[in-house]
Amino acid sequence: MAIKKTKLSFLSVVIGLIVALSFTVGTPRTAEAKIDIITILLCPLGCGPTEGDTILGGLIAREDPTFLLRAQETPGYTYNLREMATNPARWDSNVFGTNDDTLNFGPLAGQPPFDEFLGQEPLKEKFMLLYGEAWWTQGHWWVTLDPNLKSIADLKGKRLGIGLRTQSDWGMNARIDLEFGYGITPENTRIHHLGPAKSVEELLAGKVDAIAMGMGAEPTFTEWLIVGPMRTLEASGRKLYYIGIEEEILDKLNEKFGTAYLPVPVPANTLKDQDEEFIAGADRGYKAAHHTFPEELAYRLVMAVAKHGPEMRELHGLWRIMSPELMLHGLTETNTHPGALRAYKELGWWDDRPTELPVVLWWEEE
Repeated sequence: MAIKKTKLSFLSVVIGLIVALSFTVGTPRTAEAKIDIITILLCPLGCGPTEGDTILGGLIAREDPTFLLRAQETPGYTYNLREMATNPARWDSNVFGTNDDTLNFGPLAGQPPFDEFLGQEPLKEKFMLLYGEAWWTQGHWWVTLDPNLKSIADLKGKRLGIGLRTQSDWGMNARIDLEFGYGITPENTRIHHLGPAKSVEELLAGKVDAIAMGMGAEPTFTEWLIVGPMRTLEASGRKLYYIGIEEEILDKLNEKFGTAYLPVPVPANTLKDQDEEFIAGADRGYKAAHHTFPEELAYRLVMAVAKHGPEMRELHGLWRIMSPELMLHGLTETNTHPGALRAYKELGWWDDRPTELPVVLWWEEE
């Protein structure tokens, strides 16, 4: 029996080699197949999208080893826009996280105060949208420990903590709101670009009077993504007070800059100690690409997000809000990358997309 078993094992090995060789001759090996690689420029580690897209890349590669998605940590969305607008080597293989307003601020680079965030030269490359991933309120509302601070106008002359200059929402948007909405500038107020986590530390230590805060929302307002810095504040045990932004200020900013800020009502008790509703401004977060980005890659990316979205909702908190409505909100025949547009039409989603409040990018009006 032992001898027969050995012979049978040897015969099995030979047959296996023949079968394997026939497959090798008849079909290209994976190592020789063309591999599509997309790098996604995101945000600092801990921001959420970086971790989520890393998981998504793993799901895609497990199913299709010819398609690789690489999540790349970056200093933030203002960095992403500047890098993508000035580095043509990225255009055919990179997409990036951004916001609708950040894209429209690009041509204002070189003008104060945008030069402080976006550089000295206008950023006028044509970028197109792939899919929406969240409505972000970062920078458009505030938290304080001082009950006497009841409106953003009250922050003039105070010590304020906001995001880094490389962060479009936490840093740049907070400054834009303050200056063009309320006349609050670094000349009349102590504004410190600390970053979200450091801002929380300084508020709790009494070194600043109020800090910019944020959370994610989606079109139905049924899910709220409470960001890590806000959770740290909630865990501190301190009494928290919230300062919203007035809708007329958002209208004023939209008229001046061609942005599409949305007023988001945050219901009472959404946050710790929140006794009443307040308004947070929101921009819409997207993945975007240069207009020369290959159509097939854009198509494959959107199809992968659509396919793995339900599974991702179970694997990562940020994806809990993902839906076809969120992916498509603000997209039009004009501002959507052709590859993404093909994917949505093939999925049967395009004709049912929300058509109110479309994003109008600066290059569409030229």
